[in-house]
Amino acid sequence: MPRVTLAPPIARNLTATPGPMGRERSFELSGESVRDLLEAIFADYPNLRGYLLDDQGALRHHVVAFVNGVAVRDKRALDDCVPADGDLFVFQALSGG
Repeated sequence: MPRVTLAPPIARNLTATPGPMGRERSFELSGESVRDLLEAIFADYPNLRGYLLDDQGALRHHVVAFVNGVAVRDKRALDDCVPADGDLFVFQALSGG
């Protein structure tokens, strides 16, 4: 099963189950694409949807995702394949100068 890891700034929004603050959270979930895996997380943590996705269902501007170390190509479709033994890492992008 693919592993999804949420960086600490995102993981702190998982209010359904309190965990150690300031630590990433990982999940092993069923799914074949980035969208499949995110939807699996949203099923347990619906409050996370609005933080990660905009009203069109695309990753928000401040959110970045990588599959096996490669940036997700299409932040709108989220159809990048995640292999059964793959890793999806989602974190908050930094901006500014």
